[in-house]
Amino acid sequence: MSGDSVPPPPQPPKESFARRYKYVWPLLLTVNLAAGGYLFLRPKKKDIDSLSEEIAAKSDSAAAASVTMAKPAPSAVVAEPVVIKAREPIPEKQQRELFKWILEEKRKVKPRNAEEKKRIDQEKAILKQFIGSKTIPTL
Repeated sequence: MSGDSVPPPPQPPKESFARRYKYVWPLLLTVNLAAGGYLFLRPKKKDIDSLSEEIAAKSDSAAAASVTMAKPAPSAVVAEPVVIKAREPIPEKQQRELFKWILEEKRKVKPRNAEEKKRIDQEKAILKQFIGSKTIPTL
């Protein structure tokens, strides 16, 4: 009997990669769908800008309303007045150089859509008018 050796039992067939990790696939699918949904549904920059403008407008109106509705401060607390110093006017030559620099930067900007291109063109036209004019208006 020692001469008749029994061959070892055949190895069970190896499972494929997909079957071996069958519990990972649903998780991977869920994560991919969540990431895709986030990228698709997140607010665009235009939406964020318009929302921030609306919030700023609402806060300005609310601040104005609160100032009119506020009670006068008690006389015991006296706040020192804030002194705002007037700045020296910028010479016209420096203003023209600044306008030229702004115009160069506007030329470098690549617009994303037709509206932005139109707005940039209008701003460039205004800058060209300031650069070409004899006097620059002061505010």
